[in-house]
Amino acid sequence: MSDSDLISLYSGKILELAANIPLAGRLDAPQGSAKKRSPTCGSTVTVDLTLQDGRVAEYAQEVRACALGQASAAIFGRAVIGRSAQDLHQARDAVAAMLKDGAEPPPAPFDLYEVLIPARDFRNRHASILLVLDAACEAVDKARQT
Repeated sequence: MSDSDLISLYSGKILELAANIPLAGRLDAPQGSAKKRSPTCGSTVTVDLTLQDGRVAEYAQEVRACALGQASAAIFGRAVIGRSAQDLHQARDAVAAMLKDGAEPPPAPFDLYEVLIPARDFRNRHASILLVLDAACEAVDKARQT
């Protein structure tokens, strides 16, 4: 990876997002929780959530990840409240397709994921970006079973 590749990958916007992760912490009584770890880099994300009328009512995330994983959690945390399980699964699939297949970024409210387009060329970073999305999908599926 060249210096210019790194500069492109770790843009100011990505670092700004990474420094401002909303909804940090854990919930006292979540309906669904999930912890995901990237075997590539060791990043971990734990997600807690509750549902009301089939939509995310409360959400918290504990993020121990690289700047890209943190940025992803920041983007996700800004958009998750009020979303359905289907919305979360669609966002995860859209971000995965954006990274792996060159697809367009997901639509609003997850459209800020476009700042992570430079990570397409760094497959070893994809897992960290997807951690929060994978954890949220698992947590919402667990919550729906309760």
